[in-house]
Amino acid sequence: MTITSTMPNIKAEYTQKEVKTNFTQKISKEEVSEIKEQIAENSKLMMFNETSVQVGLTSSQDAFQKNYDGFQSFLSEVGYSGKPIAELSQSEATALVSDDGIFGITQTSERIANFVINGSGGDEEKMRAGRAGMIQGFKDAEKMWGGELPEISQKSMQAAVEMVDKAMNSLGYSIINEEA
Repeated sequence: MTITSTMPNIKAEYTQKEVKTNFTQKISKEEVSEIKEQIAENSKLMMFNETSVQVGLTSSQDAFQKNYDGFQSFLSEVGYSGKPIAELSQSEATALVSDDGIFGITQTSERIANFVINGSGGDEEKMRAGRAGMIQGFKDAEKMWGGELPEISQKSMQAAVEMVDKAMNSLGYSIINEEA
């Protein structure tokens, strides 16, 4: 089964078996559970990667250099094709995380939320799983960071959750998790 987002350049995939559509075949509870887990994990990784970019741009160049190659790969996947991050001046890095920057709150939260919204295909359970994955990814990033993430990451997470909540609401789903 392959779970992907419809966002360009994002490659979060797990390939296990053929996807059964809602129109031709019923899927089992186990398959629904598997899809939900994959969406949650993909959302978690997306959130973790996005906040890592923000943290990397707002911290020292030395700390950022440790994961440079993996970072460059992720940057190209989200559509960044500018100057290598390690070569940016402080003002160039600041521009990337500014309000209009590719790694600013608006664009980062939109990428994260759209990943969950598009990946869910409008399915309530998948959307809830993606939302939970986003939140868990943020928590994992905080744990790795060793405490509270920078304000830009916190605001991005809040904005992404709000966008998913609004999408759920517009589809007629309660924002409150009824299983809680």
